[in-house]
Amino acid sequence: MTKRIAWTRQQLLVAFSLYCKMPFGKMHSRNPEIIEYAGLLGRTPSALAMKLTNIASLDPVITATGRKGLKGASKADRNMWEEMQTDWESFVLQSEKAIDEVLTQAPVEKSFSLDDPDQPEGQRGYRGKNRIVQSTTRVGQNFFRKAVLSAYNNKRCITGLSVPQLLVASHIIPWSVDRENRLNPSNGLALSMLHDKAFDSGLITVDRDMKVCVSSKIKISRNDTFFTTTLQNYHGRSILQPEKFRPYEDFLVYHRENIFEK
Repeated sequence: MTKRIAWTRQQLLVAFSLYCKMPFGKMHSRNPEIIEYAGLLGRTPSALAMKLTNIASLDPVITATGRKGLKGASKADRNMWEEMQTDWESFVLQSEKAIDEVLTQAPVEKSFSLDDPDQPEGQRGYRGKNRIVQSTTRVGQNFFRKAVLSAYNNKRCITGLSVPQLLVASHIIPWSVDRENRLNPSNGLALSMLHDKAFDSGLITVDRDMKVCVSSKIKISRNDTFFTTTLQNYHGRSILQPEKFRPYEDFLVYHRENIFEK
């Protein structure tokens, strides 16, 4: 019998990052992205796909829908899941660094943080495979966007439409307010540009039943068909439920109590 080779920490960081940024329905061995990363990790596509579904078995949003994933999650998988949930910022930086090391097959020159005052603006970041990450803040923002949009299968949670250029990963609690959760995908909603602006401005929110609420304080002409079509008609409608990273109710409560114009 062939002895199983344990997954290294670097390999687990890459796998967990892929889990966060990949729609659940694409976690299979035929996915070109899984095939590419499996080769870089020295694993088979089936092994990497299996690891992703093992990770899914730890995700309460996945299991709540009856999709159990596989049941082979290891102690190391469980530990990394807890590590990720406890400190998203540290996880994102470590996992993106691991991906870059895998892509280049060599260690990066410098570790980084999201807030490094010693690095001049425009020089923060690290070199990857034919790319330069110009800002470590952008590393986090890019991760957050991909994770949130993948959770909603790249569809806007209010309208259900999926035009990539118009999709926004909107923070429920603003980036500047909650440092600990600014990269937590459960602090995000996939919105259109218009609804993102309306959400940030407190013109709309999401209630306890995951339905859209439109502020009654909006001063608008009764004959404004654009407002009626794009905002008012969605009042009371349920949002699209995410496949992963369901928004935390505490985050939505904060938005309703501190940002929404009641």
